[in-house]
Amino acid sequence: MPQTLPLLGTPLSEAALRVMLLGAGELGKEVIIALQRLGAEVIAVDRYANAPGQQLAHRAHVIDMTDAQALRALVQAERPHLIVPEIEAIATQELLRIEAEGLAEVIPTARAAQLTMNREGIRRLAAEELGLPTSPYAFADSLQALRQAVDAGIGYPCVVKPVMSSSGKGQSVLRGPEDLQAAWDYAMAGGRVQLARVIVEGFVDFDYEITQLTVRAIDPANDEVSTYFCDPIGHLQVHGDYVESWQPQPMSALALQRSREVAGKVTQALGGRGIFGVELFVRGDEVWFSEVSPRPHDTGLVTLCSQRQSEFELHARAILGLPVDAGLREPGASAVIYGGVDARALRFEGVAQALAVPRSDLRLFGKPESYQRRRMGVALAAGDDVAQARERAAQVAAAVRPRAA
Repeated sequence: MPQTLPLLGTPLSEAALRVMLLGAGELGKEVIIALQRLGAEVIAVDRYANAPGQQLAHRAHVIDMTDAQALRALVQAERPHLIVPEIEAIATQELLRIEAEGLAEVIPTARAAQLTMNREGIRRLAAEELGLPTSPYAFADSLQALRQAVDAGIGYPCVVKPVMSSSGKGQSVLRGPEDLQAAWDYAMAGGRVQLARVIVEGFVDFDYEITQLTVRAIDPANDEVSTYFCDPIGHLQVHGDYVESWQPQPMSALALQRSREVAGKVTQALGGRGIFGVELFVRGDEVWFSEVSPRPHDTGLVTLCSQRQSEFELHARAILGLPVDAGLREPGASAVIYGGVDARALRFEGVAQALAVPRSDLRLFGKPESYQRRRMGVALAAGDDVAQARERAAQVAAAVRPRAA
């Protein structure tokens, strides 16, 4: 176990190991559950009250996490041993100072949080420093610069994303020059922070996308950080947002080897402990790096039913310095349940029908407000193979019917 990490103790006592999550949505909620099962004391921070993870944390706070002064004041008041960023919109420069001053350990590191918050930082690390294969790309800070980047070599079709966003927000596919203005406007509206800068990427003609969940955790055999890989996760996206995932994704042995080589290089460069969601494009045996998140990934919700330890349990164990098991238990699938309505509160019909599907499960996130395309839950199902698991997950999702309360 790392020397700087205290032993697990009794929560809400002087012996407690305190973990502060910055972001307490549905992914953070599952991390909190995993941490609490291991005896950690958890403080959940989000930008709005009653976020899913705040509903069960030991303490909850609402602040603007991009406000450096507010973030520092909260850290000084709570004195966490570990700070675990769960979203991108955080004052990462302040996290660097907090880590440097020894106020807390940032997971996986403050540098990793800063690099991955901004698509420019992580793309330059992957392509220019590590030499990993990526799509052609350029950055633009105006509509005119975007037009010039596309005309100068990126070409059509291409993809435009804000440099700071998540879950497909602000992302567009451009088929021709007539799409430029709308894509720029959408990117400006969808960014996590007010930064007028986008990445434009050349279109990769891939067969499928995967998330290669990669865990950096202490190996009990030598007390050193080692890298562990989960089975690859396939996923379907609509408008840049995941709607379905499954595990394992069938792929050639060479493509799997190359995927893990890419994931291993980028996560080693980022350092620290915890789980990383490495997104990759695959065509035949070829693999391209797309993005990486230094935290559990939304497509990894499938691991709640497919793995011996879910991505959330793996993250909790890794950050606490405990051994991990990244092995697959059985094929599984997930399917998103959207709110479908704009409402302050929801009731869910069809839950009993949904859970009557064989080998199924369900997570209703408990978000305090619904809107049409907000992810309010996820359907889970296992099967004898991926096809059966996907069919069952779709049945579960279709059975659940959100209604305004």
